[in-house]
Amino acid sequence: MLYALFGIILLSCQDQVVVKPAAFLRLDFPEPKYLRYASDCPYEFDLNQFTQPKAKERCALNLEYPFMGATIYLTYQGVNGDLAQLLNDAQKLTYDHTIKATEILEQPRVDPLHNVYGMYYQIDGPAASHAQFYLTDSTRHFLTGALYFNTKPNFDSLYPAIDYARKDIRRMMETLRWQ
Repeated sequence: MLYALFGIILLSCQDQVVVKPAAFLRLDFPEPKYLRYASDCPYEFDLNQFTQPKAKERCALNLEYPFMGATIYLTYQGVNGDLAQLLNDAQKLTYDHTIKATEILEQPRVDPLHNVYGMYYQIDGPAASHAQFYLTDSTRHFLTGALYFNTKPNFDSLYPAIDYARKDIRRMMETLRWQ
């Protein structure tokens, strides 16, 4: 009996090895609900109601995501015979990220019915911006946008938030109308 008690005590003192399952960061964001955003500026589009639009000078607009520390910066310019320069500047701003980006995918936007043309750039990797775009009617209006996070870029950790904001950008581009 004494040997049995001693054996139980010895066995109960060993550390039991427990294999932990792989863990992944879980970020839950609210399901987007879109409302029409219009102002005195010559454009309007669908906007996720969970963003906070902050109007700036000359029809620039910051769309802030307070729940994930991100902002989409929109800049509006009129086209005054300088469309080629505006396009060149927008493309240069995007391709400045090639130093850190692992891939930049281009997705053109062509909507002749609403006279909206542009390009969406999906930037993957540890770049400062993860999405950029421009939209124009080729004669009067030019709108650029860029997504930035208020943190050090870590593509893998930020991916759920990046994906969420990218979907909002695509919706914005699809619903943009010039005034």
